[in-house]
Amino acid sequence: MNILHIDCSARAHSHSRQLSAGILAHLLHLHPQARVVRRDLGHQPIAHAGDGYATALASPAAMAAAPHPDAVRLSDKLIGELEAADLVVIGTPMHNFTVPSVLKAWIDQIVRIGRSFAATSEGKQGLLADRPVFVAVASGGVYSGERPANRTS
Repeated sequence: MNILHIDCSARAHSHSRQLSAGILAHLLHLHPQARVVRRDLGHQPIAHAGDGYATALASPAAMAAAPHPDAVRLSDKLIGELEAADLVVIGTPMHNFTVPSVLKAWIDQIVRIGRSFAATSEGKQGLLADRPVFVAVASGGVYSGERPANRTS
C-alpha cells in the first residue's frame, strides 16, 4: 500500500495539518506496512506553471516535439507520485473561499491532457486509476451572535 500525503498550510501546527495527520495515522493503523510519500506544499511549494510549461502543452505537436523537456519534468514527477499511490490524503486550509495557490499549482501540474486525462468526442476522460482521496479542509473565522452559521455581514 502506497499513500500520498499532501499538506498545504504554511502554518506548522494548522488545523488542516492536524486533520490530515489524524487521517494518515488511522490509515497507518489499518495498513501498518504502508509506504508514505509526503509532499509538503505549504513549506516547500512547487513552482506555478510557467511559460515553458504552457508552450510545451500548447498543442499535441508542441508536446511531441518536446521543445522544453525540463518544463514538464515536475509535472511527470507529480503525476508519477499520484499514479503510484493507492490512497491520497490532502490537508488544506480554505483561503478566500477556495484552495490555496500551492494546491492549485499542484493541480495544474497533475491535470495534463494526454497524461492524466484525454479529450474525446464524448468529453473529457480520466486516464488515471480511481483511488480513495481523503481531503481534510479547515477554515477559520470567528462566528458569534444569535445565528452565527447564517451570518451574512
